[in-house]
Amino acid sequence: MKRKGGRMKTKLHDIAIGMIAMAMVASCNSTKYLAEDEKLYNKGHVVIHSEDSIPKERKEAFETHLEEMLRPKPNKKILGMRFKLGLYNMGGGPDSSSGAINRWLRKQGEEPVLLSDVNREYNENLLRNRMENFGFFNAYVTSDTTIDGKLAEVIYNAFPGKIYRIAKVDFEVDSATKLGKDILSTKSQSLLHVKSNYNLDVILNERDRIDNDLKNKGYYYFSPDHLLMEVDSSRGNHQVDMYVTVKPETPERAKQPQKIGNIFIYPNYRQTSEGFQTTRPRQQQLFNDQYYIIDPQDTYRKKVLANHIFFNKGDTYTRWEHNRTISHLVNLNAFKFVKNTFVDSPDSANTMDVYYHLTPMQRKSIRFEVIGKTASVYNGTEANAHWTLRNAFKGFETLTVSVFGGYETQTGGSVNLNSAYIRYGTEVGIVWPRLLSPYKWAPSRRYIPKTYAKVGYEFLNRRNAYTLNSLTMNYGYNWKEDDQKQHDLAVAEIIYVQPRNITDDYRAQMDTVPTLRHIVDPQFSFGPNYSYTFTNSMEAARKHTFYVKTGLNTSGNVLGLIQGANYDEGAKKIFGTPYAQFVKAEADFRHYMKLSSSSQLASRVMVGLSHSYGNSRSLPYLKQYFTGGPNGLRAYRARAVGPGSALPENLGENNFFADQTGDFKLELNTEYRAQIAGMLHWAAFIDAGNIWLQREDENKPGGKLSKNFYKELAVGTGLGLRLDLDFLIIRTDFAIPVRVPYRNPGDRWVFKYIDFRDSQWRRENLVFNLAIGYPF
Repeated sequence: MKRKGGRMKTKLHDIAIGMIAMAMVASCNSTKYLAEDEKLYNKGHVVIHSEDSIPKERKEAFETHLEEMLRPKPNKKILGMRFKLGLYNMGGGPDSSSGAINRWLRKQGEEPVLLSDVNREYNENLLRNRMENFGFFNAYVTSDTTIDGKLAEVIYNAFPGKIYRIAKVDFEVDSATKLGKDILSTKSQSLLHVKSNYNLDVILNERDRIDNDLKNKGYYYFSPDHLLMEVDSSRGNHQVDMYVTVKPETPERAKQPQKIGNIFIYPNYRQTSEGFQTTRPRQQQLFNDQYYIIDPQDTYRKKVLANHIFFNKGDTYTRWEHNRTISHLVNLNAFKFVKNTFVDSPDSANTMDVYYHLTPMQRKSIRFEVIGKTASVYNGTEANAHWTLRNAFKGFETLTVSVFGGYETQTGGSVNLNSAYIRYGTEVGIVWPRLLSPYKWAPSRRYIPKTYAKVGYEFLNRRNAYTLNSLTMNYGYNWKEDDQKQHDLAVAEIIYVQPRNITDDYRAQMDTVPTLRHIVDPQFSFGPNYSYTFTNSMEAARKHTFYVKTGLNTSGNVLGLIQGANYDEGAKKIFGTPYAQFVKAEADFRHYMKLSSSSQLASRVMVGLSHSYGNSRSLPYLKQYFTGGPNGLRAYRARAVGPGSALPENLGENNFFADQTGDFKLELNTEYRAQIAGMLHWAAFIDAGNIWLQREDENKPGGKLSKNFYKELAVGTGLGLRLDLDFLIIRTDFAIPVRVPYRNPGDRWVFKYIDFRDSQWRRENLVFNLAIGYPF
């Protein structure tokens, strides 16, 4: 069965390579279906002829910016080949009478972009207009066509002339009015600066800046369109004077700050065909002298709901409090829709009544999922059920109960004591949308801080080896500073693992391979841990984005110091079990560089450090580091690398115990990702890394961390395909090791042994990974 699986993987691999090869061949003959008088549009090129001395880098960047505006875009290229046009040609080109496979290929591909599709006059006007927006008021553009066989290019010669700069900025508003005073108060933050280049984008941003500032001073009805930015270019010497004014036709109410009137909250609102109600309810009691909460069934505690409304009656309207309230209501995880409406109050001028229409989510829900797992000789399944109760105690608490169970069995190869298992367990958790703490602290005004508590139990029965009973408990807080920064502080994390029913066969194997004993050691760790996450990867316009996660985990430090714990004198115990004493720190740094709209370079550095002392000689098994697998070193199977240069231990044919763990970790990954066509993407990657021990272990010689750790890095490389379904990414990777740390020091690079034609080499070295989502 293993050999059959190997042949199937090889066939899939060969089919994928064959399809890619055919598409590459087809892309080389990209003009195959062109008529005799048709030319394939290869590209448009912009050449700037400037009177000013522009640095080479800025000139090239400006040319690239202008080229991105040209229409239409030529057929996409991958590594210099028109891959999508190749798929179109593979599907028969313009022949629509062919079969389903050809139609699918044409749909995934691109029709040829022809020279006749290019409107040169339109592009010339587009480029000229863009240069004028940048301050080149005397710009003009000419164009010409060059033809080479069946390929054509269009050259655009751009003559921007001299750029116009700002000589003066005047805010011409009436300083006697409140609106005029409020606009003038923002002048020091203006984006318009004397001697700066004229730039239309900056002018539009300046209007938005003034409007945003006014919104936070009560001008709800004001709009950027009420501002007029006048430009006078008659000054001469390529300079302009700028005047910021309020349009005379601006409505009167847009010139007045608005106050908050009555506040109405409908927390059980059901939208009708007539839309949202904005009529005042009758005979409603005012809560806390501020809010009318229309909840006759007392579904929610009024005090808790009111804590997330940041307007009070009589306040001046601000956009900040407006958005903050909406953000809180959405993130309470109780409402499906949140609608906020402002209506002019009939009681007083320049006052708005506020309506919040909140449509609840379903209070109870259940989710059931079944997962199938398969490998070369292992098969299994797992089932999970999650029950959720929202607003559990009328204070927007979320209670979750999860139960799970699964099994894995060995269906081929020699029987492995550590393979077949049955596992099941449960977890109960509750999240409060506030900080339950004896100390009052508010880490963020915009985001809701949360308190969580979780208790979980798992039973693992490796039927031929041992059983493990695991109990975990967590209590802590998580909160966000802003869109990019998040904190998680587990004030108490307790992990208790007790082995049972260790079989005689497994004990015999422990005598042969002493490191197996660490798996069934009783484990007890307790202490706080903290993690910090930063990411700006949601900012799509950035060329470089980052993700950073750091964490600090501790166990038994205070108690160990009080008891004077010393492992060599006998480990101290709690409830009859030795407890772990360690400090563990880790960091995950990722960098994403956008190369084009359909490609990027993703890189990751992972570092894990730890120090075990007092009551421990090393990290407990569940806290140790490992590498390998579909999200790490993809050329090695999970937990199959290290520590250091130690040789992985095998117990007979196909009887490998994947327990290669350590106290330190370093992993480096880089991956080029690009789109092939539609949902189909590909990647090329290199992974490197290893784990190490804190102390010497006679059973793992070469496993301790030393100054020569970099010489013990395992390295692998490979290619992969990804199917991007928007809501799900299915990933396949084929990888091979190119540096093996447990070989002799002078023979760790294994390029000379690579032989794809040798079935034995492929079986031992070609690793196939099937996974969901990107590895990082």
